[in-house]
Amino acid sequence: MRWDIFCRVVDNFGDIGVCWRLARQLVHAHGRWVRLWVDDWASLRRIVPACPPAPQGCVCDGVEIVPWDAADATMADAGCVIEAFACHLPPAYLAALRARPVPPVWLNLEYLSAEGWIEDCHGVASPDPANGIPKVFFFPGFTERSGGLIREAEVFARRDAAQGIDGRALWLARHPSPGASAASRWVSLFCYANPALPSLIEAWSHSATPVVAWVPEGIALDAVSAVLGGSALVPGDSRRHGSLSLRALPFLSFEDYDALLALCDINFVRGEDSFVRAQWAARPFVWQAYPQAEDVHLGKMSAFLARYGESMEVDDRATVDHLWQAWNTGGDCGAAWSAFASHSDPLRRHARQWCATLARQQDLAGRLVDFVDRVVE
Repeated sequence: MRWDIFCRVVDNFGDIGVCWRLARQLVHAHGRWVRLWVDDWASLRRIVPACPPAPQGCVCDGVEIVPWDAADATMADAGCVIEAFACHLPPAYLAALRARPVPPVWLNLEYLSAEGWIEDCHGVASPDPANGIPKVFFFPGFTERSGGLIREAEVFARRDAAQGIDGRALWLARHPSPGASAASRWVSLFCYANPALPSLIEAWSHSATPVVAWVPEGIALDAVSAVLGGSALVPGDSRRHGSLSLRALPFLSFEDYDALLALCDINFVRGEDSFVRAQWAARPFVWQAYPQAEDVHLGKMSAFLARYGESMEVDDRATVDHLWQAWNTGGDCGAAWSAFASHSDPLRRHARQWCATLARQQDLAGRLVDFVDRVVE
């Protein structure tokens, strides 16, 4: 049966990144026929450059992709319909879906969360007010009672290959950076606008251990340019600032970004997609939650830290909490970064253990398929 996944792009590439990864995995790992509906064609093309320049139906990597505005009543024929992140279906499609004599399996794929309440809501159906069709809330998460995390079968093999003995040398051959050494402390920076950034860059520039920072183009690179001053950084540029060697990268493919995360000693990530990828890289990381009104995102950060730090030593947990709190509240990251970097060895061991623990659970796509198959049967 056909699966329809609807995606409205809100968080730059996070929403479409999650939906594209999920669609590909449903096709290649589970043999599903997937149609992906997207409202922001420009964002889609950044991660799927094989798509046509103008919005039009196409097939890429086995996934049928359709512009959001093309939805009409004749296309509401899927056996499984997924609203990603409560995006709401196009009106004509929704009206046709409600009129069908046999309703589809209708899922609301929620945002990832570590909060405990999602376990009680995961898999719970809410009847559609128009005709009572049940819509099920599916919550990705970090426990067996949640919807799990996106994880392709080959993710760890690719990570281990990147982390091989010549991994950094091979990366530097592709992305040469004056002053960058394979022996330096490597960090990646992918963030939203953040008032804490100047203090972090200042800490890197005064580090006793040389720091190499890899910054993909976009919001993060623009923000770094503003902090450093001078001409704006563009992909391919390198700049020295004290102990910091900074390299501006072009927009990376999924595979290249995963490799970068695997090669770095510490990764700064944001939102949902890169947050999960950093955990599969098995390296210490700092997460910037998507900023929300009334600081709701800080509760999500704290809920994750409670799970992630549960088995940490007290001092290690304190250093992680301190830097994450400063980074997510626009505080001074100077002392927090120094403490975090000084704990890099135990934090790396913990990151590896955490990754291994999550890997023993079934992934998101597998849980979705099992759920839908049970309902259909």
